[in-house]
Amino acid sequence: MWELIVIIAVFIILPGFRVVQQYQKGAVFLFGKITSIKDPGLVWIIPYFSWMRKVDLRTITLPIPAQQIITKDNVSLNVSAVAYYKIVDVTKSIVGIENVMSAINQLSQTTMRNIVGKFQLDEILSERDTINKDISSTLDQRTEEWGVLVSAVEIKDIELPENMQRAMAKQAEAEREKRAKIIAAEGEFLSAQKLADAADVIAAHPIALQLRNLQTMSEISVEKNSTIIFPAQFMSTVKEIQKFMENEKS
Repeated sequence: MWELIVIIAVFIILPGFRVVQQYQKGAVFLFGKITSIKDPGLVWIIPYFSWMRKVDLRTITLPIPAQQIITKDNVSLNVSAVAYYKIVDVTKSIVGIENVMSAINQLSQTTMRNIVGKFQLDEILSERDTINKDISSTLDQRTEEWGVLVSAVEIKDIELPENMQRAMAKQAEAEREKRAKIIAAEGEFLSAQKLADAADVIAAHPIALQLRNLQTMSEISVEKNSTIIFPAQFMSTVKEIQKFMENEKS
């Protein structure tokens, strides 16, 4: 009796135990047909007649190699990216496609070439987020029948030809010079306006010019130099100041 129990345990019960990791699920095949999906933990299947295929449910990082792409404005460049996907339907990922990673890799390359080729160079450099979302949504729609969810696609590197890099550098330099000249012109314009306002004030109050002369002489004397300046209006300045004071008193 004990011999029979040991034989049953060794050759029938023990061979049927399987361990499914926390990040996996197991698809059980019985006579070539999926009969159940096992959750993580210690599970048992019918030995000799069934087998289990484990599927990784973690997010997988898939580098997309550099692709040579011609943009809408006929610029040739190399673009590389990285895709993030995970399996959400175990049955579809096994039955619907032979090799999920290989299929997504090839589909990602084709989709990236098609979508990036619809944009101009300036748009590719400035609107990466929009392009990433377009690629991700297109891949997600195509891979839904495989039980795969593409969570994100990120453009990693854009390699431009050397002549295009030099042209863009010249363009950026010209743009900076343009901004500098505009800012300098605006400064001259504001300065001219302030001078015009000052001239109007001085024209209305002639004594202000004389006071400005005296202030300039005071500033020169602070520097302890031996240069003495007597403006032509100096002699008349004193009389005008006296006249101004008399008018103020009256």
